[in-house]
Amino acid sequence: MSSAVDLTDLRRRVQLEIDAELARQRGVLAQLGPDMDPLLDSITSLLRGGKRLRAAFCYYGYRGCGGTHDAAAVRAATAMELFQAGALLHDDVMDDSDTRRGAPAAHRVFEREHAARGWDGRSDRFGAAGAILAGDLCLVWCDEMIATCGWPAEQLQSARPEFDAMRTQLMGGQFLDVLASARGWEGLSTRERLDQATRVIRFKSARYSIEQPLLIGARAAGAAPADLEQLSAYGAALGEAFQLRDDILGVFGDPATTGKPAGDDIREGKRTVLLAWALDAGAPAAATIESALADPDLTHAQVDEVRRAVQSTGALERTEDRISALTARAREALNAATTLTEHGRAVLDHLVDVATDRVA
Repeated sequence: MSSAVDLTDLRRRVQLEIDAELARQRGVLAQLGPDMDPLLDSITSLLRGGKRLRAAFCYYGYRGCGGTHDAAAVRAATAMELFQAGALLHDDVMDDSDTRRGAPAAHRVFEREHAARGWDGRSDRFGAAGAILAGDLCLVWCDEMIATCGWPAEQLQSARPEFDAMRTQLMGGQFLDVLASARGWEGLSTRERLDQATRVIRFKSARYSIEQPLLIGARAAGAAPADLEQLSAYGAALGEAFQLRDDILGVFGDPATTGKPAGDDIREGKRTVLLAWALDAGAPAAATIESALADPDLTHAQVDEVRRAVQSTGALERTEDRISALTARAREALNAATTLTEHGRAVLDHLVDVATDRVA
């Protein structure tokens, strides 16, 4: 079976596990009555889509390192998807995003329901509260899933510290991102801007997207220390490349495929590596970009103007070159791991392309 077919089958199995878990949790909340339905529906809707990359890295970290408890590995991998769902629900509130995967973001759905029914209080506060609580539920459930996944106690004990570090460090990374946006870049050199943006990438996205799910699976399988080091290097490099691709799509992506409005990262004032390099070019491109950053009312024409300014600086090419260098580094580390199964290595190699050669 090819790597692509394997990943398609894994996505199917993960979705079945998600559906079963949500049905179980719906039963737990049934005692509270039908008022829980909108909360659960928002989570169900979000978990119907996605690339399932985090699940794939966890699963093939485990199976590629010799793990044999297949059903348990699928459930542990599914926990990564619940964790991401919680992060996305919270992220959309913090970024004040209108959409997620082409549909209204959860907090917007709750907000509109409040307004339509004429309830007391502010609709936006109700919407934010609903989405935050939905995200909290996902974080609770991901912990339940990993604890009950079915790995033997010694395997779970080996994986648990990495899982706990992932959850804690993501929250810290989210705060780094909020802090970077609030402080801005005034007075910082290009090197300082790049360092700050790269640190945010590492802890807000790269580690929890690839490196840590991979290591959770590998540690559960009892991977040798030398291979854990190589897999960590693979995941760190690929995770950074994955986020750099997201940064490009956040400015140049097609809304029809990304599910987000064109230029959303500009409106949200995201301080990315792409923009750090673009601003390094100086006037007039820098002035165009800086005047548009964090302006929620940018028109499509103004977004196009920013795109042209970024392209004129060569920042897009520099970011693409960085992605290429990081993917090469990831493959080099993967090839240096000596005890991976042949099939596990093939799928992890294929995942390099899946993570970086994408339009959404």
